[in-house]
Amino acid sequence: MPIFDKSAFAMLGLAVLLSGAALRPAPAQDGRNVTAAIVDRWMSELTNWGRWGKQDQMGAVNLITAAKRKQAASLVKDGVSVSLARNTETAKAPDNDSPFVHTMTSTGKSPLEGFYSMDLIQVSYHGWAHTHMDSLCHMFYKGKMYNGYSQEDVTSKGATKLAVTNFKNRILSRGILMDIPKLKGVPYLEPGTAIYPEDLDAWEKKAGVKVGSGDIVLIRTGRWAARDAKGPWPISTKAAGLYVTCAKWLKARDAAVLGSDGASDVMPSGVAGVNQPIHQLGLIAMGMPIFDNLDLEAVSAEASKRQRWEFHLSVAPLAVTGGTGSPFNPIATF
Repeated sequence: MPIFDKSAFAMLGLAVLLSGAALRPAPAQDGRNVTAAIVDRWMSELTNWGRWGKQDQMGAVNLITAAKRKQAASLVKDGVSVSLARNTETAKAPDNDSPFVHTMTSTGKSPLEGFYSMDLIQVSYHGWAHTHMDSLCHMFYKGKMYNGYSQEDVTSKGATKLAVTNFKNRILSRGILMDIPKLKGVPYLEPGTAIYPEDLDAWEKKAGVKVGSGDIVLIRTGRWAARDAKGPWPISTKAAGLYVTCAKWLKARDAAVLGSDGASDVMPSGVAGVNQPIHQLGLIAMGMPIFDNLDLEAVSAEASKRQRWEFHLSVAPLAVTGGTGSPFNPIATF
């Protein structure tokens, strides 16, 4: 029977193990190398489908309970209200392919019936220019929308399921501003800057506020401050925003709604083959409406003045039958 040198044999085994490890892909460092396959897995792991019943069309807004609305109302101390809407952008620009159209149909020189001024407004609001809300029918994944509804429920006549009209009575909650430029000590984040869960944790610690169930989370990147300083740029290809791992953070906190001064996702997304993973996971898996292109400059100033980053937030989308979303004017009250 052959006689083996045990120490030499152990060293040989270690070498084999090490060589095998060298052949395997390195693990993601700091959760910053998420792949499309991981996003696909998270579509199941982070789902709220069925949580509020098979017929549910409200998604995470169900977390805004009567008690939550009472809590939000109790935050009103000063009675100071601030709009979170950007004034309409009527000029074509690198970040505005579809300018807001405002046409006067009768004026002071030619009033209707001698008494009335009147106008027509028109807007293709989805995109990167106009303050709006995305309803849960805004995005599809493998033929499905939130809670398993078919994308074929959105027809040429509008959305028969998950339309924005589901929310005309229910979005009033505690808003929490997460001011990431202030966290970093800069006026705005450079386009393309990714925000990670550790940044959200750091902001909570700095601001002394913790996101909880039913909250509306607002992410300030300083997008409009950057635009004012540098001019418009093609923000759809390069925008500061949340990296995909923040979706897990939001789900763990049971946030009801996500909003930002861009479109929430960092652009490029950092996930090959997935353009807007925060939108995908938020709208479709979690059933979390998304607020795009908010103007968070004034509310940031008011929050800074008070060193108070939570407030009553009321949201009233237009009751557009079959609408995939709506322009709107959210109001924060301190």
